[in-house]
Amino acid sequence: MIVNSHRASFGVIAICLTLFASQVFADARSQAKRIHDRIAGVEPSIAVLNQMETLVASGDAVGAAYIAMDNPHFYNATLVNLITPWTNEAQTIFPEDMDTEGTLNDYTATVIGAIRDDLDFRRILFDDLLYIGNTSTVTGLPAYSYSSNAHYKFLEESGANLGDTNVLVQVSQASQTSNILTSAETAGVITTRAGAKAFFVDGTNRAMFRFTVLNHLCQDMEQLKDVTRPADRIRQDVSRSPGGDSRIYMNGCIGCHSGMDPLTQAFAYYDYDKVNNRLSFTRGVVQPKNLINADNFKPGFIVPDDSWVNYWREGKNSLLGWDSSLPASGSGAKSMAKELAYSEQFARCQVEKVFKAVCLHPPGNTADRTQVNNMISSFKSVGYKLKQVFAESADYCKGP
Repeated sequence: MIVNSHRASFGVIAICLTLFASQVFADARSQAKRIHDRIAGVEPSIAVLNQMETLVASGDAVGAAYIAMDNPHFYNATLVNLITPWTNEAQTIFPEDMDTEGTLNDYTATVIGAIRDDLDFRRILFDDLLYIGNTSTVTGLPAYSYSSNAHYKFLEESGANLGDTNVLVQVSQASQTSNILTSAETAGVITTRAGAKAFFVDGTNRAMFRFTVLNHLCQDMEQLKDVTRPADRIRQDVSRSPGGDSRIYMNGCIGCHSGMDPLTQAFAYYDYDKVNNRLSFTRGVVQPKNLINADNFKPGFIVPDDSWVNYWREGKNSLLGWDSSLPASGSGAKSMAKELAYSEQFARCQVEKVFKAVCLHPPGNTADRTQVNNMISSFKSVGYKLKQVFAESADYCKGP
């Protein structure tokens, strides 16, 4: 009886161990599927799920996430939906001109390409960088044009895999701008046709600065308002007594414009030409839009060129973490955009956006915020490669 009892005990233990192993196996599989769902948004094949499950079970969920990123839907859907709101003032994945222009454009394609190719993500704001479709690979694809989005609309409607390096290729942006810009005058997505159409059109080019900061530093003007900064570069078009009350200017307007106007001056030569549907650049000549409404305050600043200065290196916005190895001033969009891209806040913004996209919620507790801080450090250490952030976010939010 004792022997039989021992045998029974061993049998129970064996069954328990089998059930435990099965439970671990099931957990790894469900986690792998969740990672794939969050990254690609579609069902994985059995073969892919098996491969990812093995990696998750071995403790390499980050490696599993990289497998999920091989799925075309990561590029054609997940990234398109993430990036499209950056390309329009309404910040929507359904732009007003979607029916005629499509969703994909040179802005979104360039960001997608930079992510796919593991480029230093900071380059999207300032480099001579552009991604276009490969006309040798995609049958019927019209050539890229700086005055039309037909190239990208066709590429989108063709369903071509944007994750394929033979479909979406990197080129010099300057080489594609019909001799409008030199390499030194390009500034990544800022000087793409789609970027210009959305943010350089009409106005005073402050929209381009505001939405660049909003999309890539995750800060709006109200958050950056600092009334302690010098007001000497605030333009003439800003009333010093809005509604007849100078207190509104002193306690409100000055806080945004004192920092924004000297930085926005980097865009002095840029505009969007609505007749020819493309960016306009008047080298050495300030665009008239920067000089409008001079009678609002005649003693105000008159823009003479595209030189800029960052007054936010001091005051409360020094907390954005500016790179001390860069000068706090310069000329043109490229150097000013690099000033933004090399800030600590740029890195934090990218990580927080990816965390929200993958985890389906913004960082909301101590554990989330610790994870974000860790991912910022990792993002920097790998050379600002954004796929690493997607992978680490998927690992963190893979569930039990």
